[in-house]
Amino acid sequence: MPSTVDVQDIELIIENVGGGGGGGKPPVYGDGGDDNSKRRDPERRSAKRYYSGIAVAIISILMFFMALVSAYLVRIGFKSGWNSFRFPAFVWVNTAILLASSVTLEVARRQLARSDRSAFRTWWSITTALGLVFLCGQILVWRQLVGQGVYLATNPSSSFFYLFTGAHALHIVAGVGALLFVLFRNFERAKVTQSTAAEVTSYFWHFLDALWVFLAVLLYLGR
Repeated sequence: MPSTVDVQDIELIIENVGGGGGGGKPPVYGDGGDDNSKRRDPERRSAKRYYSGIAVAIISILMFFMALVSAYLVRIGFKSGWNSFRFPAFVWVNTAILLASSVTLEVARRQLARSDRSAFRTWWSITTALGLVFLCGQILVWRQLVGQGVYLATNPSSSFFYLFTGAHALHIVAGVGALLFVLFRNFERAKVTQSTAAEVTSYFWHFLDALWVFLAVLLYLGR
C-alpha cells in the first residue's frame, strides 16, 4: 500500500500534466481583445496598401510631368521657331473650377466624417460634376486655339501646350473615374472602407489640382 507522500506526489504530477501548473496555456480573458485585433489588422494592412499605391502613382505622374517640363524649358532656350500665340483666357476659368472642386471635395469628406451620408453624397456629386465641367472647359480651350489657327503641329509652343493640357486631362478622367467609384460603389462588399477610398481619392484629386495650377502658370509665362 503506497504511502501518503507517494499519493501526494502522484496528484501533483497529474495536476501538472492537466495544465494546472506553470507549463499550461495562458488564461483566456473574456474581453475579446485578441479577436478584435485580428479583425482590425487586415483593415489596417488594406488601408496602408491603398495609401502606398496612391503615393507611388503620384510620384510616377510627377516624374512624368517634370520630364516634360525639363524638355519644355530646354526648348524655350533655343528660341528658334518658338512662336507665341494668344493664351486662351478660359484656362483661368478652368483653374477656378478645379480649385472649387477641391473645396467641395473637402466639404464632402467632413460630412462623411460626421456620418452624414446624404450631405456627403451631395457634395461629392458636386465635385464630380465640377471635374466633368473642367474637362468640357478643356475642350473649349482647344477649340479657341483652333479658332486662332493654332494646332498641335503649328509650332513647338503650341505642341507643348496641347501635350501638357492633354496629358493632364487624361489624368483628370482617371480622377473623375475614382470619384464615381466612391460615389456609387457598394462598400459593404468591398475590401476597402468608403472613408479610406474617399481619402485616397482626395489625395489624387488635390495633386491634380496643384499640378494644373503649376502647368497653367508655366504655359502662360513660356508662351
